[in-house]
Order: sequence, then C-alpha cells, then structure tokens
Amino acid sequence: MRVVGLMSGTSADGIDAALVDWPDTPEARPFELIASLECPHPELLQEQIHRLAAGELPSDRILAEQVRLDRVLADAFADAALALLEEAGEDARAVDGFASHGQTIAHHPEHGGSLQIGCPARLAERLGRPVIADFRRRDLAMGGEGAPLAPFFHHAVFADDVEERGVLNLGGIANLTWLPAGGAAEGVMAFDVGPANSLLDGVITLATGGIERFDRNGARARIGKIVEPWLAELLDDPYLERPPPKSTGREHYGIAEARTWLDRAQREGVGVDDLLATLTAASVRAIEAAWSGMSATVSGTSPARIYVGGGGARNGFVMESLDRAIPGGIVAPMEAGGVPGDAAEAMAFSLMGRNTLLGIPNQLPQCTGVDESRVLGVIHGAEWR
Repeated sequence: MRVVGLMSGTSADGIDAALVDWPDTPEARPFELIASLECPHPELLQEQIHRLAAGELPSDRILAEQVRLDRVLADAFADAALALLEEAGEDARAVDGFASHGQTIAHHPEHGGSLQIGCPARLAERLGRPVIADFRRRDLAMGGEGAPLAPFFHHAVFADDVEERGVLNLGGIANLTWLPAGGAAEGVMAFDVGPANSLLDGVITLATGGIERFDRNGARARIGKIVEPWLAELLDDPYLERPPPKSTGREHYGIAEARTWLDRAQREGVGVDDLLATLTAASVRAIEAAWSGMSATVSGTSPARIYVGGGGARNGFVMESLDRAIPGGIVAPMEAGGVPGDAAEAMAFSLMGRNTLLGIPNQLPQCTGVDESRVLGVIHGAEWR
C-alpha cells in the first residue's frame, strides 16, 4: 500500500514528504521508502506561522490570519506532494492516500485540544486522492495528550528482538522513545522532553534580524560559555519536572520565550554565543535526565544505542554533547538504523495513514496517556478510494 506522508514540525522551516510502500497487512516490515523530499518554507511564511502561533498579532487579525494560512499551507502541502511524485516518477492515481500532519499552531492538552492548519479538504481537492489528517483529535478526545504520535512508527521500524534501543527526534521540540528488547509494544515509553531547536533557532533569528535562522553545526554555541545560573534556571522548569505522559510545543518554547531570553541577555550583557551555549546545554541535560529515568525504570542500565533524527542531528556540537552525556550508549543518526533522519517524521505519518485506511489502530496508548489503542485520523475525499 503506497501512502505519502507530509509533515511540517514545530520549527515550521518546511515540509517533509515521503512516499512509502507498506505491506497491506498490519505488519510494517518489510517497507520501501520510494522517495523523500524536503520543501523549505519561504522565510516570510515561517515568520507568519511563528507569529500566529505566538499570538503576536492584533486581536482583530488573528482569526483572519489563521483562516488565510490554513489555505496557504494546504497548497504548500499539495505542492510538496506533487513535487515528490514528480521526482519519483509516480502518478497520484497510483497512491492509496496522502497522510498530512498539518502545521501545529497551538497544542494545549491541558484544555483537551491541539490545532493543526493546512486544510485537508483543500489538500484532497488538489490531489484528487484520499487525505488522512486530524490525527491528534481522537487521542485528545479520549483524554490523552495527543502527542507524541511518532513512537508508533519508532516501535514498528526500529524495535529489535535482542537490543534495547532509543529514538530521539530533535526538531523544534525534543521527543524521546524507549524501545525494549523483544519488541513488546506495551513496554514502549515516550514523551516530549523539552526544547531542542525551537529556542536556539528563535534566538539566532531574532539576534541577526533573520540573516541567520539556525546555529549551523552548533558553531556559535561551541565557542560560547555556559551561564551556569541561567542553566540552573532553565533546568528548574516545571514542565521538565512533570511525569509522563506529557507533551509540549511552541506555546511554551516558541518565539516569545526566545525573545524573553534574548532581551534578558542584552540587558545583562550576555553575548548571543553564550546564550546559545547555555540553551544547548539545557536541552542536552534535559535529554540526559529523561534517558537516565527511562533506563533506570526498565533495566538500570543504558540501552546499546540511540538513533537520532530531526534537524538537531545535523548539529555536530549537539551530537558530540549527547555522546558525552550518555555514557555506555551509542549515539547514532537514524540512517544507521535504516531510516533517513530527514524523512522519518513524514514516514511516521505515512504509516499512520496506512493504518487509518486499513482500519487498524495506530497509537501506543501508554505514550499519550489513554486506556486503549484506537484508529486515529479522519479520511477526507473518501469517495476516491
């Protein structure tokens, strides 16, 4: 069954698209990644998404902007999907469905809701094929966090019969999955750890007036000096102390928080490089603590390896810092586990979309905090099936 997965994460830097051929049965293996593609958002669109998510608009413009971006992003997702098919030499009629996560602009599980835009009905009309979307709502309706959802994919493709493994995604938010040896789904643990790239990207974008949008390879953080009192303050974050299941997003670690830290640094004479070094250290320390907690709960020892994906996996300084912070484990890119890190999240929603089309559950209930696994996702344009 061929399904295209479409994903734009909390960094809102672009759309990842992946065309995957899955078995027509509940098993995920063997699978074939036929093609994948990254479609960067224009800088202006990324800025507009961040401003809407941060509520940094006049109150009388917020709803109109949300409606406008809902359509703009639907067309962006459609363009990405069509570009992927053109690159793969495939016709949309040969695809069973398109699974779109949409663009999250608000995630408030404490209120039982999460909002993604990128109108799936518009997307279905553009593509002329079924579109599976709205993956988070049913989980939230069941009393769950609505996130993280990718652990379902992590378990399906990375779990091993003999080796304990972890999967770490370093997007705007860091989320971590523990996979027990033997592959039992009920033993999987996962949650959003805290910020990964969101604050780093926000600080450097604001500090350079948009000339730089991220700290390439961690070069600036590498030469910076950690501000220890600030590091302690960052680690004294109530979210980090919350027990899982838990999830978070830009409403807590977005452009507004990045601006708060940059303004403070400017007032107190702290350089941007030092602020980036401190934020990087806080992210790594939070991941280290989450990893230690998971491993102690299961076996008292660290698993053999962690597969790392997302934009942060391309940050050499972050990867080196993680390697030092997690002794006894092998920190490796997802490619070492047979999955391209840049395509992993799109592949995750491709698999979830396949299960929706087949009517097979596609969630790990313990990871989001619900009682049972159900079928997540709504099919738009079902008449084209």
